[in-house]
Order: sequence, then structure tokens, then C-alpha cells
Amino acid sequence: MILTVVAAIFVFGLLVLVHELGHFITAKMTGMRVDEFAIGFGPKLISTKRGETVYSIRAVPLGGFNDIAGMDPTNDEAGDRGFWRKPVLSRMIVILAGSAMNFILPVILFFGIFFFSGVSSPSTDPIIGTVIEGRAADQAGLMAGDRIIKIDGAEVTTWEDFSKKIQAVTEEKPIALTYERDGKISEVSITPTYDSTSKRFLIGVNSLIVKNDVGLFESMKLAVERTIEIIAFMLTALVGIFSNPSSAELAGPIGIAQMAGKFAADGFVPLLNFAALLSLNLGIINLLPVPALDGGHFVTLALEAVRGKPLGPKALIYAQRVGVALLLLLMLFATKNDIVRVFFS
Repeated sequence: MILTVVAAIFVFGLLVLVHELGHFITAKMTGMRVDEFAIGFGPKLISTKRGETVYSIRAVPLGGFNDIAGMDPTNDEAGDRGFWRKPVLSRMIVILAGSAMNFILPVILFFGIFFFSGVSSPSTDPIIGTVIEGRAADQAGLMAGDRIIKIDGAEVTTWEDFSKKIQAVTEEKPIALTYERDGKISEVSITPTYDSTSKRFLIGVNSLIVKNDVGLFESMKLAVERTIEIIAFMLTALVGIFSNPSSAELAGPIGIAQMAGKFAADGFVPLLNFAALLSLNLGIINLLPVPALDGGHFVTLALEAVRGKPLGPKALIYAQRVGVALLLLLMLFATKNDIVRVFFS
């Protein structure tokens, strides 16, 4: 439980810090006055004032904000340093900077993982890496590190060769598997079982995973490629959610915290991988053209650029209310999923 809480605070805190830092830095660079930079919501736990800005950490670590002067178009107290007094391009940069930082963070995290931990890849040798508890291989006594030599008398030289022979099984009947362990050759009878998820027969083993060290530039290249691959996958999944909303399996703060705890239990590197995935997810979601999200603010600014004048205060207020209502409904739906998943599954 403690590990889950610590992991969740770390992940939420890192993502919010990076996101809000993007808004903060670009607001300062474009000459806007930032009255407060806050991590979290609710009562202040720690706060200090440096120059014109109050920096604070608040009690609920599920978000954060930048109190940029003049965000309310009816309040012109900040004069030329107010948000709405700045050119449209400057405001667009500030709005998009949060999500931009959420796309940059995974590149940095993946780079660090690849450079310091190496790149993991399946071994081509027919050596068992892990045995799934309770499955056929486990019941037959196979163990991690066993080298597969033959299946039904046919020689096995690579993991792909072994995998193809198992995939060729079309009925639940025993096969003779010859393996080597600590220099000793043994044979065991094992019966593959049908897996409805993968729609094929399996014995419940995974290949050996090997780690290869990579250099500085290769690590950066791999980090960028991994980030692009994940973004493409997430966009495809997002399209699927909109085309078939009933199939969406959304997770709220409870579900994300639970997942953070599970990844943290596997080590710091899996937790960083999870943080990178969540950061990309946050960046993409924030760019959706929904009022109250950064994407919604950007659309408003784009309309202002086309019209040559901003939307009226009433239109902005109504749009914000609709956006907040939609986000609350989405949060309630995700929280319901969390409760069902945690307590009733």
C-alpha cells in the first residue's frame, strides 16, 4: 500500500511538474506575469515567493496550475503583462507548451533507460526465460534456463523453430520434449492447452530476454523511435474509442495509482516506462479540442486569429462550463471503472 502511494505521487508529481513547467517557462519568456506556480490542488502544504511568483505544493497531487495574470479577459489589472494582452501567437505557444513537455519527457526517460540499462530483446536461442505458473510446462517440471533440443524427435535450433513447432499443434495431445539442464539431457511428455485469447495451443513458456548495451547516439535514436511508435499506437487506439465508445476501458486516478504500484514493485525502470507512457497519454488527451483542455484553448485562439478579434466573455464562459462538465462526466465514468476493477473483479 505504501509503495503504491509513493509510486503514484512520484508519477503524478513528475507529469504535472513537467506539464506546468512548460506553461510557466513560455509564459515568462513571452513577458506574462505568473502569480503562482502550483503542483497539486487544495490547501497549500509548502509555499515560497520568489520575485513576483509564489511557488507552492498543495495537498491533492492530481494536477497543478499556473496562475497567469489576465487569464480572465474581463480582468485587465496586469496591463500589458496580462495573458489576453499578448499576441495570439504568444498565447498559442504558452497553451501548447504543457503538452509539448509531455512529449519531450518520454524521450528523456527512454533515453536514460536505454543508455543506462541497455536494450532488452528476446534471445534467438531455444532457451526458456520464464515458465508461467500452473500451465503445462510448469506442471511438466520445466524451468527457466532449460534449453529445448527436440520436439517429437525433430531437432530445435532456434526459439523461432521451437515456437513454430508448438504453433503447429492442432489438438490437445501429449508431445515429447527433449531438453538440456546443467549439461544433462532429459525428456518429458507435455500436453499443450488451447488459449482462447491467442487462439492457439500453448505450453506456458516465454523466451529468454537478453540485454545489449547501446551508446549515446543510438540511445537517443531509439528513444525518439519508441516515442513515435507509442504516439502512433495511442492515436489509433483513440480513434477506436471514438468509433466504439462502449469498448473503452478508461482508468481514473485510482486505477492509475494501482498500476503505478504494480510497476514500482517490478523496479524503478518499469515505473519510468509507465511514467513515459502516461506522459504521452496526458499530452495527447490535453490536445483534444475540448473546452477546459489545452486543445480547447488553442481552438479558441485559432478562431480569434481567423476572426481578428477574441470571442466574447460570455461565449468563453459557456464553453468553459461545457468543457468542465464533460471532464467531470469522464472522470466519474473512469472512477466507476476503477471501483469495479478494484473491488468487484
